[in-house]
Amino acid sequence: MPFDLPPVTRNLLIANIAVYLLQKLMGETMLVYFALWPWGADQVFQASGGAIISLGFRPWQVVSYAFMHGDIMHILFNMLALYMFGGQIERTFGARNFTIYYFVCLVVAALAQLVVVEYFTHGFYPTLGASGAIFGVLLAFGMMYPHEKMMLIFLPIPMPAWLFVTGYAVAELVMGVTGTQAGVAHFAHLGGMLGGYVLIEYWRGKFPIKPQRRLLR
Repeated sequence: MPFDLPPVTRNLLIANIAVYLLQKLMGETMLVYFALWPWGADQVFQASGGAIISLGFRPWQVVSYAFMHGDIMHILFNMLALYMFGGQIERTFGARNFTIYYFVCLVVAALAQLVVVEYFTHGFYPTLGASGAIFGVLLAFGMMYPHEKMMLIFLPIPMPAWLFVTGYAVAELVMGVTGTQAGVAHFAHLGGMLGGYVLIEYWRGKFPIKPQRRLLR
């Protein structure tokens, strides 16, 4: 595991932990304004204290949701993955490009979740967590270091990173389609991976629109 973390990864860890502590201090206020709510008309609710609150989508939520977490295990697993893989990807991409990559993943994850809720699940509930961006980082690790060995905590069998990441993506798709693990934003995870894949392939010059200079092999 890395101990000397590069600056962007370190600052993302600090920001996520700081926001989580702020959530604990401010209670539901953070959830009301900064979680990702479905787009469309606001919903009006009566809060526990009797106040009337209006809940709904706001543009900044496509970023702010990714710095919030539901409970200690939620943030623990996300930050552990960022700690384990973020530094390596930041060193590979460089600080500026890693920052762009992370935020592209979390925004595409948010958009994927909004589309799924709007057209398929039709629920009205908040989405929060860095998982979409983390899945993008995991995807980058699988693409940049396909033959590195990885394993699941509950299944300690080493496998190449490309197989691990591919299997994880397929599992997320199956769980999303079948509704397994209700309350987990599987399509946001897949959206983060999709955003990461497209950006990496763009940086590699694989699309008709080319970057000013090729950034990745």
